[in-house]
Amino acid sequence: MNPNFFKATSARFLFSISVQSQAVLMGWQMYALTHDPLKLGMIGLTAALPALGLSLFAGYLVDRLNPLRIYQTVILVSLCSVMVAWNASTPRELYIAAFLTGMMRSFSSPSMNSIIPRIVSREEIKRSSAYTTLAFQFAGVMGPGLSGVLLGIRGYSFPYILCLSSLIVASLTLWTIDYPHKQVPRNESLKKVPAFEELLLGVRFVSKHPLLLTAMSLDMFAVLFGGVTAMLPVFAAEILKVGPMGLGWLRAGPAMGAILMGAYLIRNPVGAKAGKMLMSSILGFGICILVFGLSRNYALSLVALIVSGALDSISMVIRGAIVQLCSPEGMRGRIASVNAVFIGSSNEIGEFESGVAAKLLGTVNSVLFGGTMTLLTVLVVFLRSNELRALDLGELEKRHS
Repeated sequence: MNPNFFKATSARFLFSISVQSQAVLMGWQMYALTHDPLKLGMIGLTAALPALGLSLFAGYLVDRLNPLRIYQTVILVSLCSVMVAWNASTPRELYIAAFLTGMMRSFSSPSMNSIIPRIVSREEIKRSSAYTTLAFQFAGVMGPGLSGVLLGIRGYSFPYILCLSSLIVASLTLWTIDYPHKQVPRNESLKKVPAFEELLLGVRFVSKHPLLLTAMSLDMFAVLFGGVTAMLPVFAAEILKVGPMGLGWLRAGPAMGAILMGAYLIRNPVGAKAGKMLMSSILGFGICILVFGLSRNYALSLVALIVSGALDSISMVIRGAIVQLCSPEGMRGRIASVNAVFIGSSNEIGEFESGVAAKLLGTVNSVLFGGTMTLLTVLVVFLRSNELRALDLGELEKRHS
């Protein structure tokens, strides 16, 4: 693999450590201030509004400008978000920090997804997808794990220093990447197209591509209903009674499983039967969420989350390969931004859904409802999408080479 790929992945890893750590800290801060699960969901909604609202514009800018410079700007603004959260004493200040984080996440995904295909060969895309997923999930272990331990031992200062340090090193790493940017020439037919219509090109491409649309939709609805991240402070404090350290490891649990699965997928890339593997992994994910919701034992709950992360990693790697292989040059940023909208809808809007469901149904019942909806989503897609069910990544690579 190209050394510049590992530098880019390292920067993304450090950025993810900061984002994951900050999410744990802000969740605990909000619950300590309010003891209201709906307020935890509101953090997700506050981050989702800019993440979703700016995604199409972010993809447009990434396709027109240098994505490496955009990612460097993302790191700098993220430093501001950490400082706001560190000094927060009211829910309003936490919402401001969440808004800044969501705004930067709208630019981070399309910019990095535009950089990587230009520094690796097409033959390495499947493996690079596994590497980036592994790095992201490893950050998901280190960030929450370290921040939970440091929060339990020394309060908020040390974990927030971890966030700041990670972002500073990430910024320095980005400056070492040898990335001579070459602007992809604009299609002659697009020169007379209004800028607003150019923003929607990625949406139109995905909506007319049954494989991309189905894969993104399946993952979005599965995680939208099945995600339990927002409710983990409630489980840690009231149901499992394990405190902030336990919260850190619960938050890190899915990433632990994803690391193990990611390491396996690097050595054994997904190829044939990718579609069936995708659906089976999400089906297993939903079952794990049901187990977590029913469990009152900390060890069993942690194992359920670890296995859910391993299964979700399969989905992430396959979906990432589909997006990279099916995206034409010159539209990678816009298509990646559409993918980010789907991911943001499942993650941040999913957190808001969890908060509302917990308020209406109770925390445990909301998790059981989400796991059940995940299983129903997989069943519907399995019955209706022959193309995704028969997906072979090797054949897809040949078709788009």
